[in-house]
Amino acid sequence: MKKKIVTDVDVKGKRVLMRVDFNVPLDGSTITDDRRIAQALPTIKSVVDRGGRLILMSHLGRPKSGPEPKFSLKPCAEHLSKLLGKPVTFTSDCIGVEAEQAVAGMKDGDVVLLENLRFHKEEEKNDPNFAKQLAKLGDVYVNDAFGTAHREHASTFGAAQAMQGKPRVIGFLIQKELKFLGEAVSTPARPFVAIMGGAKVSDKIAVIENLLGKADKLLIGGAMAYTFFLSQGKKVGRSLVEKDKVNLAKELLAKHGAKIVLPVDTVISNKMTDDAETSIVEGDIPDDMEGFDIGPKTQALYAAEIAKSKTVIWNGPMGVFEKKPFAAGTKAVALAVADATAKNGAITIIGGGDSAAAVEQMGLSEKVTHVSTGGGASLEFLESGHFSTLDILD
Repeated sequence: MKKKIVTDVDVKGKRVLMRVDFNVPLDGSTITDDRRIAQALPTIKSVVDRGGRLILMSHLGRPKSGPEPKFSLKPCAEHLSKLLGKPVTFTSDCIGVEAEQAVAGMKDGDVVLLENLRFHKEEEKNDPNFAKQLAKLGDVYVNDAFGTAHREHASTFGAAQAMQGKPRVIGFLIQKELKFLGEAVSTPARPFVAIMGGAKVSDKIAVIENLLGKADKLLIGGAMAYTFFLSQGKKVGRSLVEKDKVNLAKELLAKHGAKIVLPVDTVISNKMTDDAETSIVEGDIPDDMEGFDIGPKTQALYAAEIAKSKTVIWNGPMGVFEKKPFAAGTKAVALAVADATAKNGAITIIGGGDSAAAVEQMGLSEKVTHVSTGGGASLEFLESGHFSTLDILD
């Protein structure tokens, strides 16, 4: 997916309308994790340093019906101002007179952040009139919000459509995502190992089927493993399973059994708490017990597969890693992925979401090739290989 990037456009004196992902966690008005803002800085600085007039738009949270103060982007404007060392004008709405006047008064190098797009229900509905009101604020359109690029919203799709004939490009963050995710799926260095975890097979069916056509091995962890166990006739106790997906799991094993690697042992308990007593079983899980993590033999098996790899994609934890008794499997995989990067020169990609959070917590995010900024977006990209929101750009 070869796309023009922000540096392909002369932005001096132009109004640059940029979709960013400032959907950051807040404690009151305090940002508790500013990574999403920091990740947009290279593109932001490129526009500002080259004399563009930058208008930023984003969503934050899931406001239900109109403006909610707790979801205001104002703290993001204040934080961005500190990071840039210059004022960032904040408007109390993303469309209308105030926004238009703020943009009209801009000078080269100025920055405006518009209020939360989702304060208008028209954003998620991709309402054409709302999209046009956003579009008229800019001379150049930039999308650098990978986390929302899989959604055809007004800011990600409609506004870009309405700006046809004007430059429409991607930022550095999306460029990086397309490079690593795109190359991993289309031309992976081999052996190519995919690791899928998390709770549900149903969330990842299309991705699993797509990756099975491309990967040399698919390692399964998390609760989705128990649906596969059930399809093999094993007992899974009280473990989380999707009974309506058992036949699908059976079909996948019949068709791709040589590629699919399932856990050989399981950490079980009768409760999911930080002080839970655990034991390890191979094979059947007792009726009164539940599986919560991959066991030590599986950790070693998966680490050995990862060590042989030249490309790794990992999406989803191996167990309930938030609870100490069930964190070892996810930690072992994270360490193995980091080792493959350092010792084997493997291209290692963490597909956002919980696996990205785990890698961050363990201080390993700098020791893998790429941590995706979009959980759902990275999954959808691994499934389809493209997004309509980016297809329409230059």
